[in-house]
Amino acid sequence: MSRICAITGKRPTTGSIIHRKGVAKKSGGIGTHVTKVTKRTFKPNVQRIRVKLPNGTVKRMWVSVKAIKAGLVQKV
Repeated sequence: MSRICAITGKRPTTGSIIHRKGVAKKSGGIGTHVTKVTKRTFKPNVQRIRVKLPNGTVKRMWVSVKAIKAGLVQKV
């Protein structure tokens, strides 16, 4: 599965996990410091559902939950 939404085109995006160490200055510490940055991927919540197309046919496709909640597709 390629995890791409057929309606909105949502796909996995890259980001990073930032590891911090220390106590914040407002809590009486010397401040937080970044000790490590690791790459990661943010994956969209994509589900396979039966969708009614505008021409009346029914087709199974991968759709993001955000598109389903927004009412961009009509579930069958």
